[in-house]
Amino acid sequence: MSVKNRGLGKGLGALIGSAPRVEELRRPVGYINKQIAGESPASESDIFRIPADMVQANPFQPRMSFDQESIEELASSIRSLGLIQPITVRRLPDGHYQIISGERRYRACRLAGMTMIPAYVRPTDDQGMLEMAIVENVQREDLDPIEVAMSYQRLIDECGLTQEQMADRVGKKRATVANTLRLLKLPVKVQHDLKVGLISTGHAKVLLGVEDPDLQEQLCECVVARRLSVRELEALVREGAATPSSKDRGRSAEPLPEQYGRLLSYMGRYFSKDISVKRSATGKGSMTVRFDSDDEIERFLTALEGLK
Repeated sequence: MSVKNRGLGKGLGALIGSAPRVEELRRPVGYINKQIAGESPASESDIFRIPADMVQANPFQPRMSFDQESIEELASSIRSLGLIQPITVRRLPDGHYQIISGERRYRACRLAGMTMIPAYVRPTDDQGMLEMAIVENVQREDLDPIEVAMSYQRLIDECGLTQEQMADRVGKKRATVANTLRLLKLPVKVQHDLKVGLISTGHAKVLLGVEDPDLQEQLCECVVARRLSVRELEALVREGAATPSSKDRGRSAEPLPEQYGRLLSYMGRYFSKDISVKRSATGKGSMTVRFDSDDEIERFLTALEGLK
Protein backbone atom coordinates (compact mmCIF):
# COMPACT_ATOMS: atom_id res chain seq x y z
CA MET A 1 0.00 0.00 0.00
CA SER A 2 1.45 3.29 -1.03
CA VAL A 3 1.28 6.38 1.13
CA LYS A 4 0.69 9.66 -0.62
CA ASN A 5 3.49 12.17 -0.08
CA ARG A 6 1.96 15.27 1.55
CA GLY A 7 4.81 17.59 0.63
CA LEU A 8 7.08 17.36 3.71
CA GLY A 9 9.93 16.26 1.51
CA LYS A 10 9.63 19.20 -0.86
CA GLY A 11 11.14 21.74 1.48
CA LEU A 12 9.72 24.55 3.54
CA GLY A 13 8.77 26.56 0.46
CA ALA A 14 6.33 23.84 -0.60
CA LEU A 15 4.60 24.02 2.79
CA ILE A 16 4.33 27.81 2.80
CA GLY A 17 3.27 28.04 -0.84
CA SER A 18 2.54 31.57 -1.95
CA ALA A 19 1.92 32.96 1.55
CA PRO A 20 3.24 36.52 2.02
CA ARG A 21 6.44 37.05 3.96
CA VAL A 22 6.05 37.20 7.73
CA GLU A 23 7.66 40.66 7.87
CA GLU A 24 4.97 41.99 5.58
CA LEU A 25 2.26 40.74 7.95
CA ARG A 26 3.72 42.55 10.94
CA ARG A 27 2.52 46.01 11.90
CA PRO A 28 3.57 48.27 14.79
CA VAL A 29 1.58 47.74 17.98
CA GLY A 30 -1.24 50.26 18.24
CA TYR A 31 -3.01 50.95 21.53
CA ILE A 32 -6.73 51.70 21.34
CA ASN A 33 -7.09 52.62 24.99
CA LYS A 34 -7.67 56.13 26.26
CA GLN A 35 -6.13 59.33 25.03
CA ILE A 36 -5.08 61.68 27.82
CA ALA A 37 -7.90 64.17 28.25
CA GLY A 38 -7.88 64.85 31.97
CA GLU A 39 -9.69 61.69 32.99
CA SER A 40 -8.37 59.24 35.57
CA PRO A 41 -7.85 55.57 34.74
CA ALA A 42 -10.81 53.39 35.65
CA SER A 43 -8.44 50.58 36.54
CA GLU A 44 -4.70 49.97 36.70
CA SER A 45 -4.95 48.03 33.43
CA ASP A 46 -5.96 51.16 31.46
CA ILE A 47 -3.32 52.34 29.00
CA PHE A 48 -3.18 56.05 28.13
CA ARG A 49 -1.52 57.55 25.09
CA ILE A 50 0.34 60.57 26.47
CA PRO A 51 2.01 63.30 24.37
CA ALA A 52 5.75 62.71 24.60
CA ASP A 53 6.46 66.33 25.54
CA MET A 54 4.21 65.96 28.62
CA VAL A 55 6.38 63.16 30.04
CA GLN A 56 9.27 63.98 32.37
CA ALA A 57 12.23 61.87 33.44
CA ASN A 58 12.27 60.20 36.83
CA PRO A 59 14.30 62.29 39.34
CA PHE A 60 14.55 59.20 41.56
CA GLN A 61 16.02 57.05 38.78
CA PRO A 62 18.60 54.76 40.42
CA ARG A 63 20.24 53.89 37.12
CA MET A 64 23.12 56.28 36.54
CA SER A 65 23.91 55.39 32.96
CA PHE A 66 22.08 54.07 29.93
CA ASP A 67 23.70 52.08 27.14
CA GLN A 68 23.12 54.25 24.07
CA GLU A 69 23.68 51.36 21.69
CA SER A 70 20.99 49.24 23.35
CA ILE A 71 18.60 52.24 23.29
CA GLU A 72 19.21 52.64 19.55
CA GLU A 73 18.52 48.92 19.03
CA LEU A 74 15.29 49.21 21.00
CA ALA A 75 14.31 52.31 18.99
CA SER A 76 14.78 50.33 15.78
CA SER A 77 12.52 47.58 17.14
CA ILE A 78 9.90 50.16 18.17
CA ARG A 79 9.89 51.66 14.66
CA SER A 80 9.09 48.21 13.27
CA LEU A 81 6.85 46.69 15.92
CA GLY A 82 5.79 49.53 18.22
CA LEU A 83 6.24 49.67 21.99
CA ILE A 84 5.21 46.26 23.30
CA GLN A 85 5.37 47.16 27.00
CA PRO A 86 3.98 50.58 28.05
CA ILE A 87 5.92 52.71 30.50
CA THR A 88 4.52 53.57 33.96
CA VAL A 89 4.01 57.20 35.05
CA ARG A 90 2.37 59.32 37.72
CA ARG A 91 0.43 62.51 37.14
CA LEU A 92 1.89 65.75 38.51
CA PRO A 93 -0.14 68.70 39.84
CA ASP A 94 0.79 70.79 36.76
CA GLY A 95 -0.74 68.20 34.44
CA HIS A 96 2.52 66.68 33.27
CA TYR A 97 3.53 63.06 33.84
CA GLN A 98 6.63 61.71 35.53
CA ILE A 99 8.17 58.34 34.71
CA ILE A 100 8.04 55.74 37.48
CA SER A 101 9.56 52.94 35.40
CA GLY A 102 10.51 52.55 31.77
CA GLU A 103 12.88 55.47 31.20
CA ARG A 104 14.96 53.38 28.80
CA ARG A 105 11.82 52.56 26.80
CA TYR A 106 10.80 56.24 26.87
CA ARG A 107 14.18 57.35 25.52
CA ALA A 108 13.95 54.75 22.76
CA CYS A 109 10.42 55.95 21.88
CA ARG A 110 11.66 59.53 21.52
CA LEU A 111 14.60 58.34 19.42
CA ALA A 112 12.14 56.40 17.24
CA GLY A 113 10.17 59.61 16.65
CA MET A 114 7.05 58.69 18.63
CA THR A 115 4.94 61.68 19.64
CA MET A 116 2.47 59.69 21.79
CA ILE A 117 3.76 57.31 24.48
CA PRO A 118 1.61 54.40 25.76
CA ALA A 119 1.65 54.44 29.57
CA TYR A 120 0.02 53.11 32.70
CA VAL A 121 -0.87 55.88 35.18
CA ARG A 122 -0.31 55.13 38.87
CA PRO A 123 -1.21 57.42 41.80
CA THR A 124 1.74 57.78 44.18
CA ASP A 125 3.59 60.35 46.30
CA ASP A 126 7.34 61.06 46.24
CA GLN A 127 8.18 58.29 48.68
CA GLY A 128 6.03 55.79 46.84
CA MET A 129 7.59 56.96 43.58
CA LEU A 130 11.08 56.42 44.94
CA GLU A 131 10.24 52.97 46.27
CA MET A 132 8.56 51.87 43.05
CA ALA A 133 11.38 53.17 40.86
CA ILE A 134 14.13 51.56 42.91
CA VAL A 135 12.36 48.25 43.45
CA GLU A 136 11.40 48.00 39.77
CA ASN A 137 14.97 48.68 38.67
CA VAL A 138 16.60 46.36 41.18
CA GLN A 139 14.24 43.55 40.22
CA ARG A 140 14.28 43.98 36.45
CA GLU A 141 17.22 46.03 35.21
CA ASP A 142 20.87 45.13 34.90
CA LEU A 143 22.25 47.55 37.49
CA ASP A 144 25.89 47.26 38.43
CA PRO A 145 26.64 46.22 42.07
CA ILE A 146 27.37 49.78 43.22
CA GLU A 147 24.15 51.12 41.70
CA VAL A 148 22.24 48.35 43.51
CA ALA A 149 23.98 49.18 46.80
CA MET A 150 23.28 52.91 46.40
CA SER A 151 19.65 52.11 45.58
CA TYR A 152 19.33 50.09 48.78
CA GLN A 153 20.93 52.91 50.76
CA ARG A 154 18.44 55.41 49.32
CA LEU A 155 15.53 53.24 50.42
CA ILE A 156 16.98 53.28 53.94
CA ASP A 157 17.85 56.98 54.03
CA GLU A 158 14.94 58.52 52.13
CA CYS A 159 12.12 56.09 52.87
CA GLY A 160 13.09 55.22 56.43
CA LEU A 161 13.08 51.48 55.75
CA THR A 162 14.95 48.95 57.84
CA GLN A 163 17.11 46.35 56.12
CA GLU A 164 14.42 43.76 56.85
CA GLN A 165 11.65 45.90 55.30
CA MET A 166 13.84 46.66 52.31
CA ALA A 167 14.62 42.97 51.80
CA ASP A 168 10.86 42.31 51.65
CA ARG A 169 10.38 45.13 49.12
CA VAL A 170 13.03 43.88 46.71
CA GLY A 171 12.46 40.17 47.27
CA LYS A 172 15.94 39.45 48.60
CA LYS A 173 17.26 37.81 51.76
CA ARG A 174 18.25 40.22 54.50
CA ALA A 175 21.82 38.84 54.46
CA THR A 176 22.04 39.57 50.71
CA VAL A 177 20.92 43.16 51.27
CA ALA A 178 23.39 43.62 54.13
CA ASN A 179 26.29 42.26 52.08
CA THR A 180 25.40 44.49 49.15
CA LEU A 181 25.30 47.58 51.38
CA ARG A 182 28.77 46.73 52.67
CA LEU A 183 30.17 47.43 49.19
CA LEU A 184 29.70 51.15 49.89
CA LYS A 185 32.32 50.87 52.65
CA LEU A 186 35.02 50.11 50.09
CA PRO A 187 37.38 52.93 48.99
CA VAL A 188 36.06 55.02 46.13
CA LYS A 189 38.71 53.68 43.76
CA VAL A 190 37.70 50.08 44.49
CA GLN A 191 34.03 50.95 44.05
CA HIS A 192 34.88 52.40 40.63
CA ASP A 193 36.69 49.23 39.53
CA LEU A 194 33.73 47.13 40.67
CA LYS A 195 31.29 49.43 38.91
CA VAL A 196 33.04 49.25 35.53
CA GLY A 197 33.70 45.52 35.78
CA LEU A 198 37.45 45.52 36.39
CA ILE A 199 36.84 43.40 39.49
CA SER A 200 33.90 41.16 40.42
CA THR A 201 31.61 41.19 43.44
CA GLY A 202 33.56 38.14 44.64
CA HIS A 203 36.78 40.15 44.62
CA ALA A 204 35.02 42.99 46.46
CA LYS A 205 33.83 40.64 49.21
CA VAL A 206 37.40 39.44 49.76
CA LEU A 207 38.64 43.04 49.93
CA LEU A 208 35.97 43.84 52.53
CA GLY A 209 37.76 41.37 54.81
CA VAL A 210 40.85 43.59 54.70
CA GLU A 211 40.68 46.39 57.26
CA ASP A 212 43.19 48.86 55.84
CA PRO A 213 41.68 51.01 53.01
CA ASP A 214 45.07 51.72 51.43
CA LEU A 215 45.82 48.02 51.31
CA GLN A 216 42.39 47.37 49.82
CA GLU A 217 43.31 49.73 46.98
CA GLN A 218 46.72 48.11 46.50
CA LEU A 219 45.20 44.64 46.36
CA CYS A 220 42.55 45.86 43.94
CA GLU A 221 45.26 47.27 41.65
CA CYS A 222 47.04 43.93 41.85
CA VAL A 223 43.85 42.07 40.84
CA VAL A 224 43.37 44.34 37.84
CA ALA A 225 47.01 44.33 36.72
CA ARG A 226 47.54 40.58 37.11
CA ARG A 227 43.95 39.55 36.34
CA LEU A 228 43.76 37.52 39.52
CA SER A 229 40.81 35.23 40.18
CA VAL A 230 38.88 35.45 43.43
CA ARG A 231 40.70 32.37 44.75
CA GLU A 232 44.08 33.85 43.84
CA LEU A 233 43.18 37.03 45.71
CA GLU A 234 42.08 34.99 48.72
CA ALA A 235 45.43 33.18 48.65
CA LEU A 236 47.28 36.49 48.44
CA VAL A 237 45.42 37.76 51.50
CA ARG A 238 46.05 34.53 53.42
CA GLU A 239 49.77 34.65 52.66
CA GLY A 240 50.05 37.84 54.67
CA ALA A 241 49.65 40.51 52.03
CA ALA A 242 46.77 41.86 54.09
CA THR A 243 48.99 42.70 57.08
CA PRO A 244 49.60 46.46 57.19
CA SER A 245 53.16 47.68 57.67
CA SER A 246 54.11 49.54 60.84
CA LYS A 247 54.06 52.73 58.79
CA ASP A 248 50.51 52.04 57.61
CA ARG A 249 49.29 51.17 61.11
CA GLY A 250 50.06 54.66 62.30
CA ARG A 251 47.90 56.19 59.63
CA SER A 252 44.11 56.01 59.78
CA ALA A 253 42.42 56.56 56.43
CA GLU A 254 39.53 59.00 56.54
CA PRO A 255 36.46 57.76 54.59
CA LEU A 256 35.50 60.05 51.73
CA PRO A 257 32.17 61.94 51.94
CA GLU A 258 29.20 60.43 50.09
CA GLN A 259 29.28 63.00 47.26
CA TYR A 260 32.66 61.63 46.16
CA GLY A 261 31.01 58.27 45.52
CA ARG A 262 28.42 60.00 43.33
CA LEU A 263 31.17 61.86 41.47
CA LEU A 264 33.08 58.65 40.86
CA SER A 265 29.95 56.88 39.64
CA TYR A 266 29.28 59.73 37.19
CA MET A 267 32.83 59.79 35.88
CA GLY A 268 32.80 56.01 35.60
CA ARG A 269 30.12 56.27 32.90
CA TYR A 270 32.63 57.81 30.51
CA PHE A 271 36.07 56.52 31.51
CA SER A 272 36.96 52.84 31.66
CA LYS A 273 40.32 53.24 33.45
CA ASP A 274 41.02 53.88 37.13
CA ILE A 275 39.97 57.20 38.62
CA SER A 276 41.86 58.09 41.79
CA VAL A 277 40.66 60.62 44.35
CA LYS A 278 42.72 62.01 47.22
CA ARG A 279 41.27 64.35 49.83
CA SER A 280 42.71 65.93 52.96
CA ALA A 281 40.80 66.53 56.18
CA THR A 282 40.36 70.17 55.13
CA GLY A 283 38.62 69.22 51.88
CA LYS A 284 41.57 69.91 49.58
CA GLY A 285 42.68 67.20 47.21
CA SER A 286 43.13 65.97 43.69
CA MET A 287 41.51 63.66 41.18
CA THR A 288 43.37 61.75 38.49
CA VAL A 289 41.45 60.51 35.44
CA ARG A 290 43.04 58.01 33.05
CA PHE A 291 41.47 57.41 29.66
CA ASP A 292 41.85 54.95 26.80
CA SER A 293 41.01 57.08 23.79
CA ASP A 294 39.88 60.44 22.44
CA ASP A 295 36.38 58.96 22.17
CA GLU A 296 36.07 58.83 25.96
CA ILE A 297 36.97 62.52 26.20
CA GLU A 298 34.48 63.34 23.43
CA ARG A 299 31.66 61.45 25.20
CA PHE A 300 32.46 63.23 28.46
CA LEU A 301 32.50 66.66 26.80
CA THR A 302 29.22 65.94 25.03
CA ALA A 303 27.63 65.04 28.36
CA LEU A 304 28.93 68.22 30.02
CA GLU A 305 27.75 70.42 27.16
CA GLY A 306 24.33 68.80 27.39
CA LEU A 307 24.01 70.10 30.97
CA LYS A 308 24.18 73.76 29.88
